[in-house]
Amino acid sequence: MADIVNISVRSLVEYVYRRGSIEIGFRTSKALTEGTKAHQKLQKQYGELDQHEVYVSAEIPYEGLIFVIDGRCDGLLMDDDGITVTVDEIKSTSGDITLIDADSYPVHWAQAKCYAYMVAKDRGLSRMRIQLTYMQVETEETLRFVEEAAADELEQFVWQVVRLYYPYAQARYEHEQRRNRSVKELAFPFPSYREGQRKLAGAVYQTIQEGHKLFAKAPTGIGKTMSTLFPSVKAIGQGLLQRIFYLTAKTITRTAAEEAFALMQSQGLQLHTVTITAKDKVCFQEEVRCTKEHCEFADGYFDRINEAVLDVLRHATIMTRPVIESYARKHRVCPFEFSLDIAYAADAVICDYNYIFDPRVNLKRLFEEQKRHTALLVDEAHNLVDRAREMYSSELPKSSFLALQREYKGVRAELHDAAKALNQYYIALRKRLGDSQMLVEPELPESLIALLEVFIAAAEKELAGQGGSAASSAVLLLEVYFNAQNFVRIAKLFDERYVTFTVNERNEISVKLICLDPSHLLRQMGKGYRSHVFFSATLSPLSYFMDTLGAGEEDYSVTVPSPFSKDQLEVFVQPLSTRYQDRERSREPIARSLHELVTGRTGNYLVFFPSYAYMSSVYEVFTDLAADSEMRVLVQQTQMSEEEREQFLAEFQAGTEITLVGFAVMGGIFSEGIDLVGDRLTGVAVVGVGLPQLGPERNLIKSYLDSTGKNGYEYAYVFPGMNKVQQAGGRLIRSETDRGVLLLIDDRYLQPLYQRLLPEEWRAYTVLPAQRR
Repeated sequence: MADIVNISVRSLVEYVYRRGSIEIGFRTSKALTEGTKAHQKLQKQYGELDQHEVYVSAEIPYEGLIFVIDGRCDGLLMDDDGITVTVDEIKSTSGDITLIDADSYPVHWAQAKCYAYMVAKDRGLSRMRIQLTYMQVETEETLRFVEEAAADELEQFVWQVVRLYYPYAQARYEHEQRRNRSVKELAFPFPSYREGQRKLAGAVYQTIQEGHKLFAKAPTGIGKTMSTLFPSVKAIGQGLLQRIFYLTAKTITRTAAEEAFALMQSQGLQLHTVTITAKDKVCFQEEVRCTKEHCEFADGYFDRINEAVLDVLRHATIMTRPVIESYARKHRVCPFEFSLDIAYAADAVICDYNYIFDPRVNLKRLFEEQKRHTALLVDEAHNLVDRAREMYSSELPKSSFLALQREYKGVRAELHDAAKALNQYYIALRKRLGDSQMLVEPELPESLIALLEVFIAAAEKELAGQGGSAASSAVLLLEVYFNAQNFVRIAKLFDERYVTFTVNERNEISVKLICLDPSHLLRQMGKGYRSHVFFSATLSPLSYFMDTLGAGEEDYSVTVPSPFSKDQLEVFVQPLSTRYQDRERSREPIARSLHELVTGRTGNYLVFFPSYAYMSSVYEVFTDLAADSEMRVLVQQTQMSEEEREQFLAEFQAGTEITLVGFAVMGGIFSEGIDLVGDRLTGVAVVGVGLPQLGPERNLIKSYLDSTGKNGYEYAYVFPGMNKVQQAGGRLIRSETDRGVLLLIDDRYLQPLYQRLLPEEWRAYTVLPAQRR
């Protein structure tokens, strides 16, 4: 019995017919794609006998495989004779429709011809008429091209398309057979499960099996990465899944996932895994400019990409950044776009949250059918709350439009006028503010959106032709265009969970659409996937994270106890006030307390502060106290490069004879996701309770949550703050053999609210005597 390959008409023809170069990046706005409104408007003009959105399918046997091809054709139009049938394929564009001719888009003809073949075969017709209809979405101007073809011609055409697709389909099919056999034979890649590991793995598998969401609080040290990946891989072998997305916020946690897959591969697993690295990090060019004129890897990209994808899938399994870069250079393709194209073919994808949840960059070619067989594993899920607020918010400053108004004065009247109108809008807004520094409104600024849509249309025309603009002007225009486009996109999400926030400070006025509660949008963006697993060592309190990350009534939670014994960790509380108004008075007592901690035992220490300013203030006093000792002190700097971060961490070596103290900030690059196992870290001190800085935006979140019946202060300040504390303190005990001392400096740790939020293994603390002022 032949094996079946299911594929949509659109996916089939796009694979075979995509040609040309990567465009500058705004192609997503003006690309010729099915526009719902354009479709509906044209379909309303159909006659009584005409049909729209007609489902069609066909089976094409080829070389031992049966290709089941299906899709929906936009229209089936009947002639007056009731016999001649026309397949109508509708495309919409916001670009200049006069630039389109009959041969502009072979992929559109291919799609229409496939539909025509299926209709002819189904209805026993000997000839078909094929029509491409293009509509300009702003002017509603239409353009039509018509061809006629015999049924046997259409059959030959479809066979030719399938023949060109076959090598890729065959490679995927053979890989899936090997993959499924290897998954069934795969044993857990360690001699035994750690304490709590089997419980988490079982909960993950059950969640995938039943198609729900799981919220898992699982401590560091049990092996969360393997506990989530292994059961997910097993679910692929059982036919429950076809794909896994392992989503992270930081590079270091991606490495842990890569290592877990590599370990399973060493045990016989054959799985295609790809890691997506941000474009600016992986780009081969000095400047990221994705045009054929500026980048040889963008020029002709689509002419070479199919061969490149087939090559890497045949010869590699774990496709990390170095592997992708190697094959990208070999085939002269953009490494970032290459990684995205591989992702659609891979069994597992390791990437940032935004590829699933951010409307600007998510993987839009993942169709609903594929989502139903995909699981999302969300690592360090506590980070997703604030990340989601950022994804679903957008800000536009006045200065960018003033700069464009000046840049295009006397150069491009339409673009100049659009930028000028926006600049004048902001001037009027500033007058409306008067002496006030900010304005909060529950409504969407409709007049601003209207002006932005005019600007976007003018910008697209300029960017499409590059109208002789200087390079610096084009770069500025592209940046502002993207920001404006995102603002309009976010405006479409605006509801009662949003406010419009206008702020005037430092001679700059800006308008921001703030998402106060991202839970609804996280649910929407994650809709259609088979299951979600949100996990973290600090997913506490679980009720808060389930609420803010969009849990439903049917979703699960699981708490895995710490596998470490209490005697591995000594916890002390120094009851000093670190509140903002007390910081000047507290700097000397805190410095003395830290000095006593690190001089009691030679080793390596990390000290975490709520801000750079507070850290610098205490650092000054601390270095005076440590002046007579051989102690070394490192300080986290703002905007550290990857190399500087690695150098900072490399200083923490085991067996040191001189005490090393690293000063860092909570919620920063060193407070989570790093592993300093064994004697590489002797102790950790956490100064303060991590509360986010008081400010108007955070207060807006608090007020909104209060209005919904929640405790706004706890949701907006206390829970996020104590999460940072847990992350910072969690750097200390990373394995069964680790030992260490934890010092918590703040009198609020003695209050019931904050005590309740401490991990259970921290609660047996010793209160230190008060430091003299």
